[in-house]
Amino acid sequence: MKFFVDTADVEAIRDLNDLGMADGVTTNPSLILKSGRDILEVTKEICGIVSGPVSAEVVALTADEMIAEGRKLAEIAPNIAVKVPLTWDGLKTCKVLTGEGHMVNVTLCFSANQALLAAKAGATFISPFIGRLDDINLDGLDLISDIRTIYDNYGFDTQILAASIRTANHVAQCAMIGADVVTAPPAVIKSLANHVLTDKGLDQFMQDWAKTGQTIL
Repeated sequence: MKFFVDTADVEAIRDLNDLGMADGVTTNPSLILKSGRDILEVTKEICGIVSGPVSAEVVALTADEMIAEGRKLAEIAPNIAVKVPLTWDGLKTCKVLTGEGHMVNVTLCFSANQALLAAKAGATFISPFIGRLDDINLDGLDLISDIRTIYDNYGFDTQILAASIRTANHVAQCAMIGADVVTAPPAVIKSLANHVLTDKGLDQFMQDWAKTGQTIL
């Protein structure tokens, strides 16, 4: 499974990329706002750090405007994936941009039917939002499973990019279900290394080592 980093923080991206933990990056208007930087400038810098797809989101609402914005964003670098919302205009935009050879990430997916439409429109990625479904007492992981079944049934090439990842458990469950990608904040990706028994075992090893009075260096 591929890890995309859900941030516009270039230092956090560089840190994870150096460790081989950044197969791509996803951004959105909220993350750009948090970074405090110009969207074109920061996106170009991110594209230079990672070799994988970097999702940059359009902000228009009509198809014609989305297509124009998508073409502008795609000029930033060859690894740009234009991010469009799962609306009818977004699907029209996906069809056009995909036909022009651009990667397209269809975002804000909350149902299997929406994911089916995105695949038929040629989406490179579909981004179902797990955490936001959990927030309204629906199981977001069930949606990942439903999409996986549909895509496997019909051989769609669209990759399932599980988004709104809140916990380490979300990542593990997505991997078991068969999501192609998870996109998560840097802190969540780093938290995958944490386990109370690892900490407990390391503490015991260090105590025992201290008692030997030895050094390695």
